[in-house]
Amino acid sequence: MPWFRKKKGKIEPVRDSERVVRTENVFVRCEECGEHLYKRELEDNLQVCRHCNYHFRIGAYERLEKLFDDGYCEELDAEVVSTDPLKFVDSKPYSKRIKQAQDATGLPEAVITARGKVGGHQVFAGAMDMNFIGGSMGSAVGEKVTRLIERAIPERSAVVIFSASGGARMQEGALSLMQMAKISAALAALEERHLPFISVLTDPTTGGVTASFAMLGDLIIAEPKALIGFAGPRVIEQTIRQKLPKDFQRSEFLLDHGMLDAILDRRELRPFLIKALDFMMNPDITEKSQVSGLKFQVSQVTR
Repeated sequence: MPWFRKKKGKIEPVRDSERVVRTENVFVRCEECGEHLYKRELEDNLQVCRHCNYHFRIGAYERLEKLFDDGYCEELDAEVVSTDPLKFVDSKPYSKRIKQAQDATGLPEAVITARGKVGGHQVFAGAMDMNFIGGSMGSAVGEKVTRLIERAIPERSAVVIFSASGGARMQEGALSLMQMAKISAALAALEERHLPFISVLTDPTTGGVTASFAMLGDLIIAEPKALIGFAGPRVIEQTIRQKLPKDFQRSEFLLDHGMLDAILDRRELRPFLIKALDFMMNPDITEKSQVSGLKFQVSQVTR
């Protein structure tokens, strides 16, 4: 009895269109150096290219997950979302644009705020997401960031905000511009209590966000080669009619001109923040600052 039997019928030839190895969602092409990166390795490397150190943009939830101890945090004010106070219509109604952004991203708004532990320190953190209408700052974003800061004050906690924005949201007009002053006032109250605010600028951080809270940090950190500025380079060149310096408005240029405190690789950011919080939230320092602040207030009253 034979061990093998010949199967009847001919083997169907494989068509050329089917002789393809499916690599969708397996490899990612680096926008800086053009290398093809294995997606799993890229995720393990915190979305940083191992060839050229290019930092891919990442979402708000992913940023917060990488920040907090064990990736655990409590999301705050998820119910605060944008409305359409001006009934604004451009290429489509603003209300429809908001709904599409929520469905496409799974985010309630352009910023996610949360509370958790970073190196054992209680921290209130927010992260903006460019995928939600360009990370634009409307009334809801301003309200969430302001509430985040106000929650940190009674709990004597630090505030960390990751900025990624195209600026104020034009569909809400002056209401979005008012958020600049609103958040800045909340930060002034935080500063009066001698509580730290650490601002982390990612690519891109522009417009009204740069002109307000993003540049008001006690410690201002940026990721490598992040675009940071108010107006875009093209607008500035057209206005002043001059050629701008190389890498103008990139984080390295701003560091050289004293606008930033540090530029950090994303993989080094969390350990750096923990060291900064160890110093800024030192009980001996904070107790002394509270006493000195109280003496200053008493002297003002009695003067």
